[in-house]
Amino acid sequence: MRIGIGLVGYGQMGKVHAYAYRALPFYYDPLPAELELVGVSSRSESSAKKGMEQGGFRFYTTDYHKLIERDDIDLIDVCLPNWQHAEVVVAALKAGKSVYCEKPLAQDLRQAEEIVNVARKSPGKKQIVSEYRFLPSVMTARELIQKGFLGRFFHFRGVYLHSGYIDPERQVSWRLQKSLAGGGALFDLGPHILDLMMHLVGIPVSICAATSTFIRERPTVKGSKNKVKVDVDDATTMLMLFARDGLGYVEVSRFATGSEDDLRFEINGSRGAISFSLMDPNWLNVFNNREKEPRGFKKLATVQKYPPPAAMPPPKSSIGWIRSHVASQYSLINSIATNKEASPDFEDALKVHMIMDAAYRSASSGRWERVLRSGR
Repeated sequence: MRIGIGLVGYGQMGKVHAYAYRALPFYYDPLPAELELVGVSSRSESSAKKGMEQGGFRFYTTDYHKLIERDDIDLIDVCLPNWQHAEVVVAALKAGKSVYCEKPLAQDLRQAEEIVNVARKSPGKKQIVSEYRFLPSVMTARELIQKGFLGRFFHFRGVYLHSGYIDPERQVSWRLQKSLAGGGALFDLGPHILDLMMHLVGIPVSICAATSTFIRERPTVKGSKNKVKVDVDDATTMLMLFARDGLGYVEVSRFATGSEDDLRFEINGSRGAISFSLMDPNWLNVFNNREKEPRGFKKLATVQKYPPPAAMPPPKSSIGWIRSHVASQYSLINSIATNKEASPDFEDALKVHMIMDAAYRSASSGRWERVLRSGR
């Protein structure tokens, strides 16, 4: 089977995706399909041309429609800013293409619902980019939980912390404008930790949240006295109530001084506990409450223990950030080749939007808010 790929957007994430497609035949042998990098588009001609040259695509264009209309392109990969997702994703879905889209799926819950309604009628596969699901440590955590390792679920605590926005002279960008990004730290970092939470313990019933914007004006250009208002959150904290009285706490911040790419979670249950840190991704920490003394957390070496046909590097090798992107894209390619449902799909992305919507409603109302469910 052959899968033709069209990449829309060639910024940082576009480069990551192009690299991963080129690397897939080395990491997975054999691949379930032959991949062909057909075309890349960007609004900037210089960026699109660079994408063709660096990524090894056959052609470039500044009009993404020229990718969607081609019969030799089966998969549209969307690596655009948040405010451009819906237009491209819907067009690709209506053309019957499979779609791989960077998070978050949309600018808000209403738009996410509109995309999913189209997706439900489209024959292609649909996958959201939640690459941290594809770390062996997270895969091991899910396997343990599904086997009953935790027992009854009590607590989920998760954080995703960056520190890149502390400088008050950092110039404004689309990520700091609600009309373009849809939200701030919650939309930027939240989809990752919220997807992991949902993947491991489920979706909460209700949320109580608070947001803060620490720097309310930013220069249009670094050092300029011309400033514009920032109308998105710099940090958000959320308390959550799950079914059967389980509790959750999630914090996201782009103002966590000293943090690099600090995603962490800990899950407590009646029979055990699990914890993970993205800054130490080769290990999963587990506590087994069934064991006799001496007891304590143990480190499970997860490194690169991927199932076949993963072929490179050896399972004992330490893992890096891009490896999870390669695994995520392999998962989509395999779902297309075997005609299995992709995961996480746009339905999962919609649930993340439901959680974020409840958080923003709570921050505005000052009350606990229900996580609204959307029917299939």
